[in-house]
Amino acid sequence: MTKRLQGRHALVTGSTSNIGRAIAEAFAAEGAFVVVSGRDQDRGEATVAAIREQGGRAVFAPADLDGTPEASRALAATAAALAGGRIDVLVNNAGIFPPTTTATTDAATFDRVYAVNVKAPYFLTQAVVPGMLAAGGGAVVNLGSWVARLGIASSALYASTKGAVETLTRAWAAEFGPQGVRVNAVSPGVIRPPSLDPGAPQAGAALMQGTPAGAAGHPSAIAAAAVYLASDEAVFVHGTVLDVDGGRTGVAVTAA
Repeated sequence: MTKRLQGRHALVTGSTSNIGRAIAEAFAAEGAFVVVSGRDQDRGEATVAAIREQGGRAVFAPADLDGTPEASRALAATAAALAGGRIDVLVNNAGIFPPTTTATTDAATFDRVYAVNVKAPYFLTQAVVPGMLAAGGGAVVNLGSWVARLGIASSALYASTKGAVETLTRAWAAEFGPQGVRVNAVSPGVIRPPSLDPGAPQAGAALMQGTPAGAAGHPSAIAAAAVYLASDEAVFVHGTVLDVDGGRTGVAVTAA
């Protein structure tokens, strides 16, 4: 059976834990050579080791994506060199979610969240996509969030950055799609850490009450969606934000 990402070279940011790690592992299982990236060297090497133990191919590229063009360009260059000169799939996953409200957000926090969540993927896409265009095609998968479209009281700053990412997804699809680079996004719902016992109390679980799923999801669900969007199965998919949120944004379950 042909693996869906066989022969592809992928860069996954923020892939040393949780959703990012699940995406990196799923890509490798589907045949991709994966450049795992993040700030933590130990977690990065552990992710690479886990992929290799399963027969996959991966390397680690440390990076602190602080929103500067220089940091994004440096990672793009390093990743391409480690991957034999090209990146076919870029997953913009890295992001931060500080516990802050509008009333308690200072300017430094505001700038930091926008730098990591919006500027970093913007400049990384700017650095990586030209290589894809030169090679004749590629795919970009962004990570949005359900809170970009369903307002909750405690995440205005974070939600606004994910709204920006989802808007960039559509704009980039229009800009790059005609030249062979597909751009789409996955919008996760409440996701539990993969190591957490399914029966244990889950942070944010109350936010999934009244949904078809009724509970937080596993990172593997997001990874499966990212594999699909990166693969040729999604060849006719451009500018889509794929909700993988247990029905949180689209469905209200009420008692009969």
